[in-house]
Amino acid sequence: MALPQPGIFAVGTGSHGYVELDLVPGATDGWASALADLAERETTMGATNLVVGVRPELWASLSPGTLPDGLTGFGADVVGTDGFTMPATQHDLALWFAAASYDVVFDAVVDAVARLAPYAVLAREVRGWPYHRDRDLTGFEDGTENPTLGRAPAYALVPDGASGAGGSVLLLQQWSHDPAWLQLSDHEQELAMGRTKPDSVELDPKPETSHVARSDQDTFGHILRRNTAYGTVSDHGTVFVGFASSKDPLQRMLESMAGVGGPRDELTRFATPLSGAYYWVPAASDLQPLATPGDE
Repeated sequence: MALPQPGIFAVGTGSHGYVELDLVPGATDGWASALADLAERETTMGATNLVVGVRPELWASLSPGTLPDGLTGFGADVVGTDGFTMPATQHDLALWFAAASYDVVFDAVVDAVARLAPYAVLAREVRGWPYHRDRDLTGFEDGTENPTLGRAPAYALVPDGASGAGGSVLLLQQWSHDPAWLQLSDHEQELAMGRTKPDSVELDPKPETSHVARSDQDTFGHILRRNTAYGTVSDHGTVFVGFASSKDPLQRMLESMAGVGGPRDELTRFATPLSGAYYWVPAASDLQPLATPGDE
């Protein structure tokens, strides 16, 4: 049975660090061993959880047959009919560290970047943190449609017997929030979101342009969301962290939100995507053979 990376499902952590890197020209395949060593270093008694991701095309060239056929990165902007754009900012490698406090995350990121330095350079870094346990900075519950932990693997992982079993497709985006959102009344916010603010009950009927309508998982397919907040009072937003067994539901949701083939998501008038990348999160059982023998 394929074993997934456990950090995908590690909940309850209070601090997060998201790092994206690009391979340096002429980099050898040593990056793969360095990445696997990082994943292997985390133990059941360790202080951090780690998820490692690789640009799909890069992993396919390294380990063909261990990811879904035809999986590609975020190669082009998603552009709605009114010109609203979700930018493609694909990088080669992604690391997501999660721990109880940021000092632990900081040290882990510094160490990881140093280990990968012969092969890759830091391209993007974001610090994340939970907001009121299960809400984002809009004030609404985030991940209302998330499965229970018992059912989450069925949403997030490629099933046994399929190419890439135990792996997952990760969509990583940074969304900046417009302070104008806070000037809306609760009722106006609820119409944009499609849910009530205090208890997260879907509106009936829900507006066609609401976020709930434009990202309905019953329509596009189910995913596992592990979002966090980021930033300061003057510059803040959401780090979108979505896992799925295929790219299809993630891509279809983005296109629907952007207004491709339908109305644009009202929430996108108050949140701006700054980045967008897809990564293949290999099964732990596919990473382990790449690790340095005896690496601690």
